[in-house]
Amino acid sequence: MKKQPNLSFWQIWNMSFGFLGIQMGFALQNANVSRIFETLGAKIESIPILWIAAPLTGLIIQPIIGHYSDKTWTRLGRRRPYFLAGAILASIALILMPNSPALWIAAGMLWIMDASINVSMEPFRAFVGDNLSSEQRTQGFAMQSFFIGTGAVVASILPYVFTNWFGIANTAAEGIIPPSVRWAFYFGAIVFICAVLWTVIRSKEYSPEELAEFGKVEESASAKTTTEARIPASGFYRQGIIWTLIGLLIAVLIFELKLEKELYILGFGLAVFGILQLAAGLFIKKESSNGLTEILTDLRLMPKTMAQLAVVQFFSWLALFSMWIYTTSAVTSTVYGTTDTTSQLYNDGADWVGVLFGVYNGAAALFAFLLPVLAKYTSRKITHSIALIAGGIGLISIFLIKSPELLILPFIGIGLAWASILSMPYAILTGSLPQNKMGIYMGIFNFFIVIPQILAATLLGFLTRNIFGGHAIYALTFGGISMIIAAVTVIFVTDRDDKVLVEK
Repeated sequence: MKKQPNLSFWQIWNMSFGFLGIQMGFALQNANVSRIFETLGAKIESIPILWIAAPLTGLIIQPIIGHYSDKTWTRLGRRRPYFLAGAILASIALILMPNSPALWIAAGMLWIMDASINVSMEPFRAFVGDNLSSEQRTQGFAMQSFFIGTGAVVASILPYVFTNWFGIANTAAEGIIPPSVRWAFYFGAIVFICAVLWTVIRSKEYSPEELAEFGKVEESASAKTTTEARIPASGFYRQGIIWTLIGLLIAVLIFELKLEKELYILGFGLAVFGILQLAAGLFIKKESSNGLTEILTDLRLMPKTMAQLAVVQFFSWLALFSMWIYTTSAVTSTVYGTTDTTSQLYNDGADWVGVLFGVYNGAAALFAFLLPVLAKYTSRKITHSIALIAGGIGLISIFLIKSPELLILPFIGIGLAWASILSMPYAILTGSLPQNKMGIYMGIFNFFIVIPQILAATLLGFLTRNIFGGHAIYALTFGGISMIIAAVTVIFVTDRDDKVLVEK
């Protein structure tokens, strides 16, 4: 078996550079979409349900792209065609988003923009697994974290920069997106396509034959055949009936108790998952293999490490989604003392939130180089746990701070958590995955990012209105507690690569 060569620093740099553009898109979305929705007339409690586009598109798009990128080989390689197609579509969406004339159009554009970014982003995770040996994967994902942090810093502060450095207005008439926000999105679109093109042009991919020489593709018959036979149709029927009934029961309870309509998404989502399992059972009974049966089978047969990391990801991303949705409302209302979206004070506060998001992303870019060193002397799990505790404390402490400048401190802690969330779980995961299913399992792993986001989108509005008294700041405290729970659960994860590296 041929040993896979280690890549140089600059080769890893080039293969990760596209994430600079991808995160420009995500950061512009995270820092400004709530502001755009509020400007177009959305009420504070309805914002989470408008954000449902982001997790739902990820839930649908990422496993599909992962599945097909595993089976793709073209002149551009396996993953790079998806990088490029997603970048072109996302750049167009970034230009159109801030020009939305109505709330429903902005919500629709969020769906299109997020779907396009996901097409480009999903194969990047598998790209590291393909091109780097186990010794270099932590470094590879840390490099991605650096570009994610750098891109997000620039994107987060763009409205502030355009206003304070170039004199572009950050206010506009009621129902109109401020010019500074529009120009930020235009700039992001240019960087997105250019950064991804750099990776497409300046990096290479190993062919399936080369991967086989490295021992990264199992050549046994069992690896080549589909795995549906290991789960009989009856197994899918049973699970399908259970999930469908649970989903319908939740929907009935919501109707009878006259709860918020957004909660229907939770019930219907579970029912749809059950129906898909029933459909997979029918296909398997007819001995018909397709993308649906392979994705659901791989989900059922996921490695133990992946299942353990699912719990960690659930609580980590529940916290992050709370922060992305509610930081603007929490800071402008509690620190700046206003909820009037047309006022100068509100828009100054919203711009400062962009700066704070830039702070945590900038901190993440710097911490990205510290994490591999810390992991070398402790372990990936300990490193990730420490980072999550820092982030959780940061989110909770926002409740106690009334000075805009002092808010920088908790966001530095959040930056440490963000750097680790973007690298350590993936570095741990890739060592447990079969190479010929790297893409699909990276897509399935995204389930455990988007499911807590869907829960946040359906439940946080209900909690904010009925439990938190309409105060967004309590949603951030809730997120901090969730992140600390994630820090505890990561200790119980099995990291196979850690054991291999220790033996070496």
